Amino acid sequence: MTRGGQGLARVAVVVRAGAAPLWWLGVFAAGIGVLVPGLTGRRIGVLAGAALFLVAAAVVAYARRGRYRALARSAARASKHDVLQDRAVSVRNWRRGHRWWLLLAFLAALGSAFAVPAAGGLLLAGCGVGLWLKAAWAGRLEQADDVL
Repeated sequence: MTRGGQGLARVAVVVRAGAAPLWWLGVFAAGIGVLVPGLTGRRIGVLAGAALFLVAAAVVAYARRGRYRALARSAARASKHDVLQDRAVSVRNWRRGHRWWLLLAFLAALGSAFAVPAAGGLLLAGCGVGLWLKAAWAGRLEQADDVL
């Protein structure tokens, strides 16, 4: 980049970067969690996990939308020195910066299977789905306003 330039990324791409790892780690943790009988039993664990999945997806999808609206309203046109980052670069940077948090979330979901089977994994997967829904909404917002 030249002097004064900066790398820019679309908000929707950065939000969506966490959706896939959360989803897959959650599904994997829930699958392993079903194998463990747990303290509450498999049926209660899976039903509680399904409820947590739906609640987490809704909460994550609708939380902090005002912040993203404000970011879209205040977006300025990029200068000629600014560079739009490739989606793969944005996703890789986000995942590299958050890999320890993802590992800790996976281990917590896996550990919770000994108390409530599959619930922690389904909660994690619900957060991933919520991020995917929020990214889709932010992408539509960006396209409608024609801003980054």
